[in-house]
Amino acid sequence: MQKSFSDLEYAAKRKVTKRERLLGELEAITPWSDLMSALAPYYPKGQGRGRPPIGLERLLRMYIVQQTLGLSDEGIEDALYDSHAIRHFVGIDLGRETAPDATTLLKFRHLLEENKLTERIFTAIKAHLAEKGLMLREGTIVDATIIAAPSSTKNREGQRDPEMHQTKKGNQWHFGMKAHIGVDAESGLVHTVIGTAANVNDVTQAQALLHGDEEEAFGDAGYQGAAKRPEAKGKANWNIAMRPGKRRALNLGREIDRLRDPVETIKARIRAKVEHPFHVIKNRFGMKKVRYRGLAKNTAQLMTLFGLANLMIAKGRLLQLNAQGAS
Repeated sequence: MQKSFSDLEYAAKRKVTKRERLLGELEAITPWSDLMSALAPYYPKGQGRGRPPIGLERLLRMYIVQQTLGLSDEGIEDALYDSHAIRHFVGIDLGRETAPDATTLLKFRHLLEENKLTERIFTAIKAHLAEKGLMLREGTIVDATIIAAPSSTKNREGQRDPEMHQTKKGNQWHFGMKAHIGVDAESGLVHTVIGTAANVNDVTQAQALLHGDEEEAFGDAGYQGAAKRPEAKGKANWNIAMRPGKRRALNLGREIDRLRDPVETIKARIRAKVEHPFHVIKNRFGMKKVRYRGLAKNTAQLMTLFGLANLMIAKGRLLQLNAQGAS
């Protein structure tokens, strides 16, 4: 494609912004062909009369930018006109065409949600990472995080989201949902995602977060009793953290307690890897509050976000492998 004057002018500038760097990394590490293959069977072919649908890859790229930058449908439409970096990533030249509007992206999101295609996005990325040898299956770390939902009733319905609930953490009440994840103990990559209301106890989801082939499973003190639950089965050996109060009560003057304390430290170091995916989706992608109404829509979004978080966590190794493949 011939470059426009704006492309040439933009290429001449020296400073690379954080947004450009992020989009450049996503361009390099995203398995575009795998994602396209996963979604193509469900995307309209544009047969018959009427305006043909916008290309799948263009809408997929627009959707991924929206998710990684935490933008609304209207926000990403405006950003396409405001940002050359985003237009370049999506593949739009305003000198030749108009950008897809918010309604078009909304319909695409509904297509993804109704056909559970964000789960296919997550699975395709997971398979890509496994193929690269980056996701092992020997151990799993489980954890959950609360994602807040609006508690105000000052809205069109005059009520809070009925699928969200409140729960108490420490001395503070939280209203919203929980994202439960199972993470590869070696790489820190997410292999399982479950969305529930915030009041669902973590331990009830523990077994569902395992893939079944791991030998060791790790969880914080909230997963006490996971191995004794009726659904617990398989060969995984659960390594659950001691409750904080019980650990503080250890008598380090006793030999048995002196041995227990470093074991708890080792468990904590292993479990620390589970915090990285939460950091990426909340702090890099801005998912500190739910963006939609209902568990299904927000869980669908979490599938995409954790898939993209996996790419960001494995970024260094993926870029290295890409460079080796190009040489």
